[in-house]
Amino acid sequence: MLRAGVRIGCDSKDMPLFSKQISTKTLVPMCRQLATSYEAGIPILRSLEIVGEQTPNHRVRTVLREMHDSLRAGATLADATQEQSKYLSPYLIQLLATGERGGRLDIMLRDLADYFEDRLKMQRQIVAAMALPIIYLCLGWFFLTFGFMILKATFQTMKRGGVSFSFQTFFRDYVLFQGKAVAVAAAVFAVCVILSRLGLFKWIVSAFSTHIWPFAPVTRRLSLARFMRSFSLLLGSGLRVDHCIESAADVAVNPYIRRELLKAVPLVKDGVALDKAFANTRYLTPTAREMIYMGEQSGNLEAMLRKASEYYLEEATHAVNIMTRFFFVGTLVGVLLFVGYFIIKFYLTLYGGIMDEFGI
Repeated sequence: MLRAGVRIGCDSKDMPLFSKQISTKTLVPMCRQLATSYEAGIPILRSLEIVGEQTPNHRVRTVLREMHDSLRAGATLADATQEQSKYLSPYLIQLLATGERGGRLDIMLRDLADYFEDRLKMQRQIVAAMALPIIYLCLGWFFLTFGFMILKATFQTMKRGGVSFSFQTFFRDYVLFQGKAVAVAAAVFAVCVILSRLGLFKWIVSAFSTHIWPFAPVTRRLSLARFMRSFSLLLGSGLRVDHCIESAADVAVNPYIRRELLKAVPLVKDGVALDKAFANTRYLTPTAREMIYMGEQSGNLEAMLRKASEYYLEEATHAVNIMTRFFFVGTLVGVLLFVGYFIIKFYLTLYGGIMDEFGI
């Protein structure tokens, strides 16, 4: 069974900037195949072996094989997954452990598959929506910096009295300029790596994404959707409510939102109703608190928490659409302003040179 004090996730020093965890895209078929095998009556030990043999992903194959070996050696599923915390999502580890303890492993596997499918769908939606603004931004950077360098070289040629323009010199200066830009980007990347190793990177990024519009609505709603869904699943496994909140808050990932959610734990331990315990949690909307209240009153809290998760997921989808429109328009306006600046500067310099030439 689940050991007391099992640590979910891994220390920040073990987490590089780009996590070694198996991607959501890979977790979707893995969880779906495990759920299908286990629901068909195949023991989890054999299910791990079958899915591991079928998967083309080397990392997944290694993880499942090591889990299989641990189970065969007498470890629990909770222990076997915890040993793979460097590669497996904390959410997956938590739910498999509670599913094993509560005798609901089949339900947890199915819900994990559904969860990762929803998460993959959201990720693809965000990537698809952000692709065009990012392309515009990259093209704008290269074309406008190229135009800026051309303009600068033209002005210098005019000031030198029409000395011939050297494309070789221009190309060298342009490459040097882009090299400096790459060096700055590399320095920023190195700072991010250092901050990540120190465990500070997630706090800085989360502070930005949690409190700055238009990122804040997306971040908050996605984190709360994960929290509500995890809370529902953990509650259904038979855990105490305060333990469910603690574990589900870890799944929310965002440290600021996690800290706010954990404020309800001591109140719940003192017997305070859930809706009142979450009253001081600023990230939880009144609608969600009302749904929690209705779930407590009706005795169907698990279902209402799932509905709250769906509510937040829909809100997150809407927020993503707003964010992508903002970036699209903002990028377009920025490019137009940059172009306008170059045009105005070009003609001002041109007319200034003509006026100087004629002594006006």
